[in-house]
Amino acid sequence: MEIILKENVAGLGYKNDIVTVKSGYGRNYLIPTGKAVIASPSAKKMLAEELKQRAHKLEKIKKDAEAVAESLKDVSLKIATKVSATGSIYGSIGSLQIAEELAKLGHNIDRKIIVVKNQVKEVGNYTATVNLHKEVSVEIPFEVVAEEA
Repeated sequence: MEIILKENVAGLGYKNDIVTVKSGYGRNYLIPTGKAVIASPSAKKMLAEELKQRAHKLEKIKKDAEAVAESLKDVSLKIATKVSATGSIYGSIGSLQIAEELAKLGHNIDRKIIVVKNQVKEVGNYTATVNLHKEVSVEIPFEVVAEEA
């Protein structure tokens, strides 16, 4: 089943992409929640016209994303958290903690666009990806260290 995404869906695509999904996923989840519409010929024509009209605006959005990526290029984070005697941390480090650390440095990044590939449950060095635009992403290295008492 072909659908047109109305918003970014993690692991599937970005807004205004035409993607193929299984019928049940499209009919039972994506369409009822407003995340997609069926890609009929008329809907495809409307999408093409809308994209043509918004091309200039989309270029500006991409340039803004590239500027933010340039400012994040040299950022390295150090996240302090409570650690057990064995080196395991209590809980885990996720996109929320990374977004908070970036905010402390003056970069207001939405936590929904930050992706940490593996669960962070121990002290060490890791990498997070910030997906600023469908063509612009930046890798941010971060280190998890023990919080001092």
